[in-house]
Amino acid sequence: MAVDSRMDLLSERAVLMRESLQKSQTITDNVVSILGSFDSRLSALETAMRPTQIRTHAIRKAHENIDRTLKAAEVILSQFDLLRQAETKVLKGPHEDLESYLDAIAQLRKIIRYFMSNKSFKSSDGVLNHANSLLAKAQSKLEEEFKQLLASYSKAVEPDRLFDGLPNSLRPSSDGDGGGKPHGAHHNDDTETASYTLPILIPSRVLPLLHDLAQQMVQAGHQQQLLQIYSETRSFVLDESLKKLGVEKLSKEDVQRMQWEVLEAKIGNWIHFMRIAVKLLFAGERQVCDQIFRGFDSLSDQCFAEVTVSSVSMLLSFGDAIARSKRSPEKLFVLLDMYEIMRELHTEIETIFKGKACLEIRDSATGLTKRLAQTAQETFGDFEEAVEKDATKTAVLDGTVHPLTSYVINYVKFLFDYQTTLKQLFLEFGNGDDSNSQLASVTMRIMQALQNNLDGKSKQYKDPALTHLFLMNNIHYMVRSVRRSEAKDLLGDDWVQRHRRIVQQHANQYKRIAWTKILQSSSAQGLTTSGGGSLEGGNSSGVSRGLLKERFKMFNMQFDELHQRQSQWTVPDTELRESLRLAVAEVLLPAYRSFLKRFGPLVESGKNPQKYIKYTAEDLERLLGELFEGKSMNEQQPRR
Repeated sequence: MAVDSRMDLLSERAVLMRESLQKSQTITDNVVSILGSFDSRLSALETAMRPTQIRTHAIRKAHENIDRTLKAAEVILSQFDLLRQAETKVLKGPHEDLESYLDAIAQLRKIIRYFMSNKSFKSSDGVLNHANSLLAKAQSKLEEEFKQLLASYSKAVEPDRLFDGLPNSLRPSSDGDGGGKPHGAHHNDDTETASYTLPILIPSRVLPLLHDLAQQMVQAGHQQQLLQIYSETRSFVLDESLKKLGVEKLSKEDVQRMQWEVLEAKIGNWIHFMRIAVKLLFAGERQVCDQIFRGFDSLSDQCFAEVTVSSVSMLLSFGDAIARSKRSPEKLFVLLDMYEIMRELHTEIETIFKGKACLEIRDSATGLTKRLAQTAQETFGDFEEAVEKDATKTAVLDGTVHPLTSYVINYVKFLFDYQTTLKQLFLEFGNGDDSNSQLASVTMRIMQALQNNLDGKSKQYKDPALTHLFLMNNIHYMVRSVRRSEAKDLLGDDWVQRHRRIVQQHANQYKRIAWTKILQSSSAQGLTTSGGGSLEGGNSSGVSRGLLKERFKMFNMQFDELHQRQSQWTVPDTELRESLRLAVAEVLLPAYRSFLKRFGPLVESGKNPQKYIKYTAEDLERLLGELFEGKSMNEQQPRR
């Protein structure tokens, strides 16, 4: 019973739960139905509102497009306004306001770039054509302005302005000299360190304007036109400046036809012109070029090369003509001068003519320096050979210093003015020996060559005494000249002493050969008594008066002949002349005094003694003082 009750209770509860579930499902179905209804309504609402949304978006887009169009229109209108402003300035030209004109060109370029990037604008092609036409016109006027501005301030430099830029030591003297230092006076280190003042080739206020114009032409792609205008204008002016200075264009043939004196003067001028051209004109031109073409280094180098190539060629061609002309000894020193100036200017040439465009000019200058060095070296060698082989027939009748001797010695003296240069040559062309020893060796060889030649020339004399007098004079001249010059330090005391001994040897030989016979005539040797025996001791009684008279006559005749001849001979050095006279007097006068004292009374006791005893010892001493004066026959005084 109890179990049935519990079963019934459970059944009732199950029924209740089923009914609840059924009610819940019904509610769910109803809710789903309501939600479905909402979805349908929302979908219909959205469909109804879509046209409105589309219209709203279109209106917003239209507003944005209108804003963009207005802004674009404003920019385009401003470009048109700028184009009109630029056009006004371009048509006005650059002459009055160059800066404003350059601004207009820059603005035109911007306008062209704008319309090139906005070709959708239907009038862009027309605007571009107009702007490009204006720009071309502007560039043409700019080019013309550059040309006129450059030409108006490009004037040939007067020589006086160039001389003002030189150090005082290199300026022309007031007597109208062409300037520069004479040969042999230029070896001064101050030359290279002296201050030079560059001439003002173009006013500094004009250079920035020319720079701006050049920059615009480069930007426009007109480098070739710029190069042509600049090089033609400045090259002409530079050539004119050099012509005013005195530079000439001379060929090798012109050089060969010139007299040496004329050519030597032109070489001296050329050295001066080279210094002025490189240190003043070319340096100034490089400065101007660099300022005008600042920022365009390769173009600057190219323009400078084009401007200077003609002038450099004109200068170097003269040097080249000299270097290639026929060699002769007198050209050595001018060749060394020319070589020196090229070496002095080497660093500046390398600096001024920098860059690839100037390579040919640098090479030309270096080539000339080498040719001058080579020719100088060969001329130096030729000189040594020419001295030894000199076959001039110049007669030195009086035995004095031969012209060849004085020429060679002066030549050697000049060589020592060029020690530094010669040593440089020896370094370049030598075999590695010390340059001092090489210079000493060459100098000794030249001296020996001279001695060899003099030995040959001395054989032309028929009188052996004059042969030795000639050699004595010439070698003494060599020794004295060496002792008084820098050659002494190079040749050394041994050379000097050795050659002094040679001088003395020739003096002794002269004395022996010239005076031996007359000394025999004034000696007792050979005098005999009437009995035929020799005269002995101091006893003169029994001496043959006739033989004695003949001996006096012989002495007189020999002395007259010696005096007449040797008065015409010359010993140009005063000290040597007096020394030689004294040497003769020291042997002749004592012998004659002794002879006269011993035998004079015997002759004087006879008839006409003055016919035989013509001279006293004092007469002889006076007449010996007339020897070696180089007197002509007409100048000799008659003797009693």
